[in-house]
Amino acid sequence: MASQHQVRADHDARTIVVYQAYAPAIADPALRAGRFVEPFSFHRMTWIKPSFMWLMHRSNWARKPGQERVLAVRMTRQGFEEALSRAVLTTADPAAVARAAVHVQWDPERSPRGTALNHYSIQVGIGRHLIRTFNDDWIVSLTDLTPQVRKAASLLQAGQAAKARRLFPAERVYPLPPALEDRLRRGGPPAPRRAACAAPYSTVSRRLKDC
Repeated sequence: MASQHQVRADHDARTIVVYQAYAPAIADPALRAGRFVEPFSFHRMTWIKPSFMWLMHRSNWARKPGQERVLAVRMTRQGFEEALSRAVLTTADPAAVARAAVHVQWDPERSPRGTALNHYSIQVGIGRHLIRTFNDDWIVSLTDLTPQVRKAASLLQAGQAAKARRLFPAERVYPLPPALEDRLRRGGPPAPRRAACAAPYSTVSRRLKDC
């Protein structure tokens, strides 16, 4: 896969860390349980992001209403790769996107100041039919990164970027199996002949309903 579209993440031999941001009403019960519980919604797609910096851009460093708490979700690599094996790019045929259990899109990676960079960060949308599996079988632990995020944001605002960077999680290229690299390059299973086309980003898919 082209270097501009490599998955970069904090990972070890068995797990990978992805990030989400929620309101305290969702984050606090989840942290106590070590899994997502109500009022977390199991009835709509949930988006996970291996890029810490992209979520900082998305949540405005945990300042955006409803995204004030940043969680590091450590999940199994087996689960992450299972999700990708079911994924369809949001740029694929709309009918294929509608049927897919998992959506994937690539967005420009961001600098700490929010500037778009020349490589891309993967966003993985886990559909409602797979969320229970994600929650019950794939999640290893949840960690509240909010204090770390707020400290880093304060350092950046004070012009101390070098100190802020020390608080960022270490991310490196994630070694995807060749079959998954090919899937993410092609966009998933071939579209039906009658609807084979390359559509622009789906408006619905582009609305990241939660983080």
